Amino acid sequence: MSNNDLLVDLYDLDFSSIDIPITIKRVLSPNSDEVVEYIGKHFSPKWASEAKAAMYKNHPTCFVAVDNKEIVGFACYDATAKGFFGPLGVSDDYRKRGIGKALVMKCMEGLFYDGYGYAIIGGVSEKTQKFYYDACKAIPIVNSRKVYNRLIDR
Repeated sequence: MSNNDLLVDLYDLDFSSIDIPITIKRVLSPNSDEVVEYIGKHFSPKWASEAKAAMYKNHPTCFVAVDNKEIVGFACYDATAKGFFGPLGVSDDYRKRGIGKALVMKCMEGLFYDGYGYAIIGGVSEKTQKFYYDACKAIPIVNSRKVYNRLIDR
């Protein structure tokens, strides 16, 4: 299986179509340590590092899904590279409820209102590509250069 970068046409999305029973919030700096801890515990230290890059800005580009004052998911954009979406994670107990799609769309809306016309979702496995197509009409980029090839451990 190979990982592909995906392309999203932000002009072709309906940002009003997401309706879920939990809250999605843009991260504020006083919550950044809690968010990084959540990501490191439930997902990976590398994703936590990417999220730090998204949170430590005047206008953070990281969102969290919150249920009963508990973080249950997160998503970021402009973290590893400008115009890129990711990472994204939803707690096991909250999957299959539309939260991942809602987080994707909140970030795509952020990208659109920050002036982007298109977004890139980097390094997506074949298994996960259908989720992104269903969430935001993401399509594979043929011959993409894959920004993640610059990682030290590759």
